[in-house]
Amino acid sequence: MDFSQIKLVVSDMDGTLLNSKGEVSKQFFSLFKKLQEKNIHFCAASGRQHNSIVSKLATIEDEIYVIAENGGVVKQGKTTILSQFLNTQKVQEIIPILRTIAGANMVLCCDNSAYIESKDERFINLFQEYYHSFQQVEDVMEIAKTIPVFKIAVYHFDSSEKFIFPVVQDFKNDVLLKISGQHWLDISDEKANKGNALKAVQKLLNVTKHETLVFGDYHNDIEMMQESNFSFAMKNAHEDIKKIAKYSTESNNNFGVEMVLENLVNQ
Repeated sequence: MDFSQIKLVVSDMDGTLLNSKGEVSKQFFSLFKKLQEKNIHFCAASGRQHNSIVSKLATIEDEIYVIAENGGVVKQGKTTILSQFLNTQKVQEIIPILRTIAGANMVLCCDNSAYIESKDERFINLFQEYYHSFQQVEDVMEIAKTIPVFKIAVYHFDSSEKFIFPVVQDFKNDVLLKISGQHWLDISDEKANKGNALKAVQKLLNVTKHETLVFGDYHNDIEMMQESNFSFAMKNAHEDIKKIAKYSTESNNNFGVEMVLENLVNQ
């Protein structure tokens, strides 16, 4: 495979760059330095909160681009490149619907902080892996009235596809609904996806699809895979992603991203 034109590498985090323990490998950081030597930019793209993403990449956070909240916000260091907020009225319409779903836990994802009203300790302990900056409040509706929301993330311990999506699918013509993992579903503005966010980074860097390499594993990666001629599905990816991706690599636990990057930096 000829990687000679690649100028930008974009990787999803969970299930892709991160192993099942939520760790980035030492090998990746070594490869990142080699990418820099070849003048290749790196962008992390995730449904996670910005602060959570950069905590995993703390040693290089000022040298990379970050697409957070599934494309709701794009930053380079402390500079915000793009913000895409969810319509305030829609947020207030959706919150009561989500409250009707047994076992669902919602998160209002805002700039610099997330807000939850759940008192489920099991959820709160798990949620902190993805959201480092958060506040527990009595009523998220009060937050929705005054603070702009990038997205509403909803978690179900059994299945987001089975228990959350059927309840909110009537909103699919007004907002973007993304099953972003086995347990997570994200609700955001129609334009807020990783693909549009990636376009903003590509435009800034004057990089084309043919010069972009992308890694992903789940439905929230579909749009960004469509913005690359070198799209790789992880071995552990959802079957839908494997059908869309042009290429495949090993699983996140078997250094699938690193294997491809080794080939890239050694060409």
